[in-house]
Amino acid sequence: MQARSSQWGRAFQFAGSRRWVAAMNEKRGASSGMKVERHSAIRDLVSSSLINSQDELRRKLRRRGFAVTQATLSRDLHEMHLFKGPGGYGLPNGNGSAAAVAEEDDDSPPGVAEVLETFGLRSRQAMNQVVIGTVMGGAQPVAAALDYEEWPEVVGTIAGDDTVLLICPDIRLAAEVQAKIRKMLA
Repeated sequence: MQARSSQWGRAFQFAGSRRWVAAMNEKRGASSGMKVERHSAIRDLVSSSLINSQDELRRKLRRRGFAVTQATLSRDLHEMHLFKGPGGYGLPNGNGSAAAVAEEDDDSPPGVAEVLETFGLRSRQAMNQVVIGTVMGGAQPVAAALDYEEWPEVVGTIAGDDTVLLICPDIRLAAEVQAKIRKMLA
């Protein structure tokens, strides 16, 4: 009797599994149409407006009636071969807000002014040193940009999480660096 019971159980599980698979395939078909519409909306948004982050794109999609998670949006961007440049997201065929920047094909890292505009908050001179305050996690990119540009007035940089320490040979040069950075932060 035990053997029959387990056989019926397996048959039921198998039939149930078939129903579940059929339901999932039907659901995928419906969501596939939704995916095509969502991809179309993403193409439209990217080609018509500047979009700098996935969160911004997600909010714009929500206004158009597409409630998506960050994971889904990330998958969509990957499937559509969208890229993100300094000018925002762009389409692979050159349409979109980032297209003009992408055509330049500039592989050099961003300059100090650009990095400070993004991450910098304040700066202060202390003797022959200049301390730059950044957003959390912004110190490394700022220090890397300064190191890459090799400012002659800067002997070296040390970066923490939200603070960069620039060391200058003397107080006069530190004042020049401080003025330069303040101008970029303004």
